[in-house]
Amino acid sequence: MEKMVGRVLGTRDSTPLEFWVGVGDGEFIQLDDVVALERVLPTGELVRMYGSVGQVIARHEGARFDSDVFLIEDGILPAEVSEAAQVTATRFEPEVFVPPRPGQPVRIAEDEERERALFFDQMERRFPVGVTRNGDPLWVNFEFLNGERGAHVNISGISGVATKTSYATFLLHSLFTSGVLGTASVNTKALIFNVKGEDLLHLDRVNSRLTDDERRRYADLGLPSTPFESVGLYAPPRIDDPKATADVASRSDVTSFFWTVHDFCADDLLPFLFADAEDDRAQYTTVVYNVMAQLRQSEASDTGAANIDGAKLRTFRELVDFITERVQSDDHAIRSRWAGPAIGTGTINAFVRRLQASVRHIGRLVRSDVGDIDRHRVKLEDHQVTVVDLHNLNDRAKRFVVGVTLKRAFDDKERAGQSDELLMVVLDELNKYAPKEGTSPIKEVLLDIAERGRSLGVILVGAQQTASEVERRIIANSSIRVVGRLDSAEASREEYGFLPSVHRQRATIVKPGTMILSQPELPVPLVLEFPFPAWATRASEAVRPMGDSAQPEDPFEDL
Repeated sequence: MEKMVGRVLGTRDSTPLEFWVGVGDGEFIQLDDVVALERVLPTGELVRMYGSVGQVIARHEGARFDSDVFLIEDGILPAEVSEAAQVTATRFEPEVFVPPRPGQPVRIAEDEERERALFFDQMERRFPVGVTRNGDPLWVNFEFLNGERGAHVNISGISGVATKTSYATFLLHSLFTSGVLGTASVNTKALIFNVKGEDLLHLDRVNSRLTDDERRRYADLGLPSTPFESVGLYAPPRIDDPKATADVASRSDVTSFFWTVHDFCADDLLPFLFADAEDDRAQYTTVVYNVMAQLRQSEASDTGAANIDGAKLRTFRELVDFITERVQSDDHAIRSRWAGPAIGTGTINAFVRRLQASVRHIGRLVRSDVGDIDRHRVKLEDHQVTVVDLHNLNDRAKRFVVGVTLKRAFDDKERAGQSDELLMVVLDELNKYAPKEGTSPIKEVLLDIAERGRSLGVILVGAQQTASEVERRIIANSSIRVVGRLDSAEASREEYGFLPSVHRQRATIVKPGTMILSQPELPVPLVLEFPFPAWATRASEAVRPMGDSAQPEDPFEDL
């Protein structure tokens, strides 16, 4: 027989959506507990009710003034301590929405009852996303991630405290190892952009700080406590390095990536140089697209150089100087063909200034002066997880790499058509690439993924410190929303309206490793913890294989 922990209160209103439970002597109810009870209707029908505890209060019954607490504790005034829990209803079986009656016994829902209360029993395809504080697994319906009924994940939280990236990689690990992907797991891929430090360049290495207790937490979720097995690592080449060595300090087996000059011309990459342009961008947009049309006619050489109008262009500097000469040509016919007819000198000069300023940051990313160019292409098909490192690039170069890489990946999926094989895209600092205000080529690509990606199997796992600064349509198209530690001012924003007020307050104090997750099937958010990463999250945690020739670690990395 189930153990009763309390009864429905008669001193507070009970509704089908919310009611209060008085806690019995010697019992306790805590936040996030799941409770169950029954009511027999006058027709004789039994209605089972389930709910989640959102608030717990304790008070002295009989006290009138704040100072009465001292008299009560000294035995001078009579009073009783009472505890009550506020319960938000989650499920009715059958769906007869009646309030519980005062005095009805309430019990903690466990095992099968807990599964029913949180709709876990109706999730035909589910994967674990964390555990409760008492170790019970929590699940997400895969149909709200793979595009069948919804897609995309959005994670918000303070940098360095909310563990956004750690949780995003845990979700990937759970997807790849839980079996929920079925036969599609072979060709389901993940593309991760590494934006800070070299933290994500060690996903394939064991975390030396993983304890036996954490390994047991993985086992409780049915997951292996192992690093990612198939990882491809790419980083930009070092500046002015003729060998195009990857600009990475913590390991030596990272492949440098860049685009050839012909790639830049033929694949229409020019607009991504202006991805952060806000000032007077509309005035030289015409120049950008006229130049792009001319570059599209280039022919490729064996080394990836671009042949345009008889000129062979091997470096980005040569290409930029060539474009500058064409759009500022004294020959009116040439200038009109490249810049466009009736384009003023001021507009052309504004375009040229921005184009010339990009050489310093983009030069190492667009080049045809290195052999074996195919080796330096980012190839998602070669590994299950592909990490593209951006941390050594300035913001403009980051935008270029993110925009170009996403565009190519999305175009490839679009050509392949609808498929059960997913491409998971993990992108932190989403507010930089898809801000609420303004437009840019990168923002358009991200909006395309958010609005059409689910039909093609492109799933965005976006993260940011402040959801209030991200394009609203991207947030709105995310079926699964996750919140870590939030700033109190940010927590009050309307973007977090999916969180009850109590959960907004809790989000300002949760510790690292605790997240609040909302999914469409559940009327209440889930407060969860997730295991410590089984993969290294920085160089100092990595257990290196024998013979690794990586450069020595920075002894001040963790300071």
